[in-house]
Amino acid sequence: MEKIISLAKRRGFIFQGSEIYGGLAGIYDYGPLGVELRHNIKQYFWDKFIKEREDTYGMSAAILMPAKVWEASGHTELFADLMVECLLCHRRFRADQEEVLSEHEEEHKKSLKEVTTFKKMWSGPKVFNLLVETRLGSSEETATSVYLRGEITQGVHVNFKNVLDSMHPKLPFGIGQIGKAFRNEITPRDFLFRQREFEQMELQYYIKPGEKVGREMFEYWKQFALDWYYGLGFRKESLRLRQHAEDERAHYAKDAWDIEYNMPGIGWKEAWGIHHRGDWDLKRHAEFSGVDLSYFDEVEGKRYIPCDIECSGGVDRAVLFVLLEAYTEDEMNGEKRVYLRLKPELAPVKVAVFPLLKNKPELVEKAREVYLALKKQFGNVLFDDNGNIGKRYRRQDEIGTPYCVTIDFDTLGEKPELKDTVTLRGRDTGKQERVTISGLGERISSKRP
Repeated sequence: MEKIISLAKRRGFIFQGSEIYGGLAGIYDYGPLGVELRHNIKQYFWDKFIKEREDTYGMSAAILMPAKVWEASGHTELFADLMVECLLCHRRFRADQEEVLSEHEEEHKKSLKEVTTFKKMWSGPKVFNLLVETRLGSSEETATSVYLRGEITQGVHVNFKNVLDSMHPKLPFGIGQIGKAFRNEITPRDFLFRQREFEQMELQYYIKPGEKVGREMFEYWKQFALDWYYGLGFRKESLRLRQHAEDERAHYAKDAWDIEYNMPGIGWKEAWGIHHRGDWDLKRHAEFSGVDLSYFDEVEGKRYIPCDIECSGGVDRAVLFVLLEAYTEDEMNGEKRVYLRLKPELAPVKVAVFPLLKNKPELVEKAREVYLALKKQFGNVLFDDNGNIGKRYRRQDEIGTPYCVTIDFDTLGEKPELKDTVTLRGRDTGKQERVTISGLGERISSKRP
């Protein structure tokens, strides 16, 4: 984890939020490369869950929602963690994070002389609601209490009728979105894993009530979500499905499973959730809003409240897990190197273009020509003429660039048979080959690094 945090900052992936002012715990900013990686992951979600399907629709709900939304969903009452306070330094922690509590105890043990003092270290557990509250309005008297959404799910449910009335979908159908959520986490930790401001990608898939239909569709979406995560480039042994125990399920869940990632040095952690929410959300919002959120089944000639199967994952967790999974150390040409074994579709930079020497105008001019042509085709292409070729290769390896293209004197015709060819180098193996400039784009598109 420490190596990833260091690489992420050094290479422009992720920075501590507002770092020059001391930063905020659980808040991170994405740099030039990080924002591209995150965008590519989100685009992959949108492609597979929305664009390539006939039965799903996309939307984007507002972050601010009335307090009554969260009363209806149960978050005002139930969206909470148990918190304990250290009676020695008055820092607060989640009561269920035993490892964190033990580490804190060890810190104090070094300075404590009496065991009796140590035994009185923790307060009793108290309930702490995770919703972030704010107020909207021009004066204190008229201001309305609202919450920054604790999850993006409710934005879909409160728009269920709007989608029905505007798109006229037939069951089963899904509504997906990507967006920010906020939780006043007591102890944010493990870099991007547990934050106070984060991004989610979700699909709410509405189905006809019934045990058989629910079971079949739930199994379908469990496998679909797992296959999607494998599509990010994970090894089979790095992921697993785990069912929630009954006392572990959320208040709305009929069944719940997690896709978990085996974090190096930490263990299995939640990456994605698949929940059978039943008809909890639509029934509650119909009750609290007074608006009919039923679906009219034209085939059966009756109305009913659909059930919902939720596929939900954190964008930031996906970014973290992709980086951890891709991080590789090996040896090349007798030197240790670090590289990110990212799928080309996810890599922030698709291709890097180098002139062999920066002080030869004819090489630079030709390299710029190749660079601009590739940029039109692939978008995120980088031009680099700083340092020797070996160092440039290492820089690109470390940020996961799949291919590097070098323009040398043979490109210019020093050897007539090699005129208008370039050296194409793959990231993972370091293998190089000569490719014609005219066939370069096709070659990059068709091969693996």
